[in-house]
Amino acid sequence: MAKLALLPLGLLLILVMGSLLSLVFELDLPTLILVLRQPELHFAILLSLATASLSLLLSLLIGIPAGWAMARMTFRGKGVIDMLLDIPLVTPPLIVGIGLLLLLGQRGPVAPLIPELPALLFSPVGVVIAQTYVASAIVLRSASAAFSSIDPAFISTAWNMGLTPLRTLLLVEIPLCWHSLLGGGVLALARALGEFGATLMLAGAVRLKTETLPMAVWLNIASGDFSLAIGCALMLILLAALLLIVLHRVQHAYKEERHVER
Repeated sequence: MAKLALLPLGLLLILVMGSLLSLVFELDLPTLILVLRQPELHFAILLSLATASLSLLLSLLIGIPAGWAMARMTFRGKGVIDMLLDIPLVTPPLIVGIGLLLLLGQRGPVAPLIPELPALLFSPVGVVIAQTYVASAIVLRSASAAFSSIDPAFISTAWNMGLTPLRTLLLVEIPLCWHSLLGGGVLALARALGEFGATLMLAGAVRLKTETLPMAVWLNIASGDFSLAIGCALMLILLAALLLIVLHRVQHAYKEERHVER
């Protein structure tokens, strides 16, 4: 039975490694060097890093307090709200983008309140909104799980010492679960970098304006420039690999810290 379980494991490994290696070895070295010199690739990299970093910051500012509220507070309708907060995780990104466009566009209910917003959607602002939407859900879930895992005795002790809930959060809770919050942040950043569907609907696919790396892959495949599309895909793989290394190092450091404490 144990050996049979290795068959699906091997199949999955072949699919993962096969798809990655197919991309890596699709371009010969001279073509790859030529692609890496393309201004369009440079623009897509810089825009992706800039928007994803800003989206991560916004998602942390939104997701950590919201996760704390879900973990610590009790209020009517909490179960329904908890279910609604999972919608960004299970809804197809393309549908998310349509919903955001209808909400924030010229005919949406937000336009009368912020008249300038619809004109900003098909720009990097729209990219940041789409990325923040999907990244915030990941940060919220990671934060909620992290705060829920803290021993309530630490919270009670902090409150008995006169610390306010805000100071308890900053001085006690976050230091106790920083590894989980950092891991959630890394996953949120990876999700923001790879966001395509919601960005396409909310910010559009405009070369050298809203062209993130995923958008550049799509635009160049559609126009027949497969070399540049593969180059953008390789850059996304490289960024994802770097984020995975960071995530694994965080997890390893936490395990060593727990082992020393014991």
